[in-house]
Amino acid sequence: MKTRRWMATFVVALLSVIVVLAKDIRVVVFKVSQMHCENCEKKVKNNMRFEKGVKELSTELKDKTVSITYDAEKTDVKKLQAGFKKFNYEAEFVKETKQEGKKDGKQESQKEEKKADKK
Repeated sequence: MKTRRWMATFVVALLSVIVVLAKDIRVVVFKVSQMHCENCEKKVKNNMRFEKGVKELSTELKDKTVSITYDAEKTDVKKLQAGFKKFNYEAEFVKETKQEGKKDGKQESQKEEKKADKK
């Protein structure tokens, strides 16, 4: 009886790990010409973080770019662009990349931080 319960628990845990690892996580970069000061940067961060599927968000004020890590099963580039229009900003698509085998964007950013620390 205990063996069956243990095996069932193991199978459920294994399947849940597989489902989590199979997510389609992508990173898209937008150029936002209206973002010219820290207040504009805050406005973008405060509004876009609530868009469905957004996992992580970073801005670069100098380049006027916004990088968004998102779950492609929940949203897409066009929906994210529409999110900018909700607060009267225009976002120009720059590029999109897919994160292979990542559970979320945090793992990728941690690797980048470790590389930067080594330098």
